Amino acid sequence: MVKNENNPFVVTGRIDPEYFCDRKAESERLVKLLLNGNNVVLKSDRRMGKTGLIQYCFDKPELERKYYTFFIDILHTTCLQELVHELGRAVYEQIMPRGKKMTRLFLKALRSLNGSFGFDAVSGTPTFSVGLGDIEQPEYTLEEIFRYLQQADRPCILAIDEFQQIGRYPEKNIEALLRGHMQRSGNCHFIFAGSEKHMLGLMFDSHSRPFYKSADNMDLAAIPREQYIEFICEKFSEKNRKIEAEVAGTVYDMFEGHTYYVQKTMNGAFSNTAPGEACGMETVMDSLQAVLDSNESMYKEYLSKMTLRQKTLLYAIAADGWASQITSAAFVKRHKLASASSVQAAIKTLLEEELVVEENKRYRVSDRFFGLWIKRRMLS
Repeated sequence: MVKNENNPFVVTGRIDPEYFCDRKAESERLVKLLLNGNNVVLKSDRRMGKTGLIQYCFDKPELERKYYTFFIDILHTTCLQELVHELGRAVYEQIMPRGKKMTRLFLKALRSLNGSFGFDAVSGTPTFSVGLGDIEQPEYTLEEIFRYLQQADRPCILAIDEFQQIGRYPEKNIEALLRGHMQRSGNCHFIFAGSEKHMLGLMFDSHSRPFYKSADNMDLAAIPREQYIEFICEKFSEKNRKIEAEVAGTVYDMFEGHTYYVQKTMNGAFSNTAPGEACGMETVMDSLQAVLDSNESMYKEYLSKMTLRQKTLLYAIAADGWASQITSAAFVKRHKLASASSVQAAIKTLLEEELVVEENKRYRVSDRFFGLWIKRRMLS
């Protein structure tokens, strides 16, 4: 294993501009929309780079100097109480470094949580030590947070990632509640990002829903092949390493340009290539196998929770890469499935568990590494 402190293929955390690949048109459009007071719905497959794009734009001088920017990921939340907790923490952590005045105003604004803030024993400054149980009236606390943002001395931009998750909350009025705050928040603009395009489409394009036509749509597709290959080759070269465009292109094609999987594979390949050496397909495949091996116990756990019919359908989809007409007699026969009706029942569960994604009546394993692991398991 070659140790390198400066791997240019970043897979976690904030991405420095020098390691941010392309997205020039997308970042320019997103910044322009925000500067002109628009709200944005940003849709893409999961791990296609939504978070990186948002944070990259937030760091641009034209936004950084004029706005307070906040980012929350609500994929793991299950109710309004958790959403309010995430939002409160994000606002506090962003404004706390701005100085005592901003922090004091925030603490004053959240009257419903006055007794819940702790203090750092060394600095004496307040800390956001609020627990979920402290938020007894989430609707009221949410109103306090938005009131604070409305009164901030700069306009604010709030990005909510995996926004479609609110559709799964047990509370039935969440869309109307958030839409009401949005309409009253002239000092705050919003990015609603998400990976479940169908759900987001229903929220923002249906006449009967509160968010109807309240934001501009942006779809984030894969980075174009030639640009990504050029980026990969350049980053190897800048670090005194070499990789052929054909090798980089093979990795791109393997994952159809899906950002996270390309980045993760190239991160490992780069770390296993010493300065002055070239990265070939053998190094790439060894690095990829290491990723699959590290996730094997998790993948086996996924399989252990499935019925036989769900598992055989998942294998069939993984074998095809993109599977279509999955209830047809030809598909059922080719993959030795039980029946069309069993496929219908199995695909419903696989979609609900987000193990499979559907696009234009075609299906694939949502985690591309998992899909590749299944294919290799079938061949071994």
